[in-house]
Amino acid sequence: MEWSRAEVKSILTRTSGYLKSVTSHSLQPYRGCPLGSSLCGVGCYVQHNRWLTRGRRWGSFLEARTNAAEAYLRQVAGERRWGRASRGSFGVFLSSSTEPFPPQERRLGITRRVLAAMLDEPPDVLVLQTHSPAVVAHLELVRRLAARCRLRVHLSIETDRERLPGLPPHASPVARRLAAAAALKAAGIATVVTVAPLLPIADPDAFFSRIAEVAGAVVIDHFIGGDGSRDGRRTRATPLVAAIAAVEPAAVELEYRQRMVEVARRYLPGRVGVSIDGFAGRYLS
Repeated sequence: MEWSRAEVKSILTRTSGYLKSVTSHSLQPYRGCPLGSSLCGVGCYVQHNRWLTRGRRWGSFLEARTNAAEAYLRQVAGERRWGRASRGSFGVFLSSSTEPFPPQERRLGITRRVLAAMLDEPPDVLVLQTHSPAVVAHLELVRRLAARCRLRVHLSIETDRERLPGLPPHASPVARRLAAAAALKAAGIATVVTVAPLLPIADPDAFFSRIAEVAGAVVIDHFIGGDGSRDGRRTRATPLVAAIAAVEPAAVELEYRQRMVEVARRYLPGRVGVSIDGFAGRYLS
């Protein structure tokens, strides 16, 4: 994988489109994602962003934004004013286009420094979206930050299956991510499991029962609509859909999401979010 370092003039981006109703801003401590060669990368919506990939294969590159924390501190006062005036609050989604805790984070500490900067200048709302159990290495910092803003950690767990035939393995085992969610919840952190994009689930009752134990809520999102196209045509152009169909043909249709929502509601009543409403923290009653 090719990786590089870069300094950026700004790090807070005003949200539009899908995220506009979730937070006022997004923040990407890295550009690209080393997890893109794993199962989550096959269905990752960001791979369709040609401006970002610039013809490169998703998972083949990573740009480390070494001054992300300093850029945040330069921008925060002005963007806080704009967010509160324009969107009602200053919220940050960290992050929507990359994994904030890639393996390189252990050495570079870019996301850790951003979180530390937020202790001094907290947003009103922070959504920390990750696919990695490595978030628990930052548990004390996250706990301190949760005392300063409305923070929730979104941890992606798309299925209870460890493998989908014909596709690469998960970046981290399902069991490790469930254990990470449990550790976050035990520490008093608002923890949400994001089943996104929804992959075939072998035992829905056992899966959502376990999620109810380790998280405060669940978000379920299908690639139809979730990938930014109405009918999921972006994802249908990837190997993911054929692999899903080979395991559970019904799972390629939007009705499968509703079936899983109904199961989830039995175990997490009032704590099931669907698509963008779930990411925004709005749950079904």
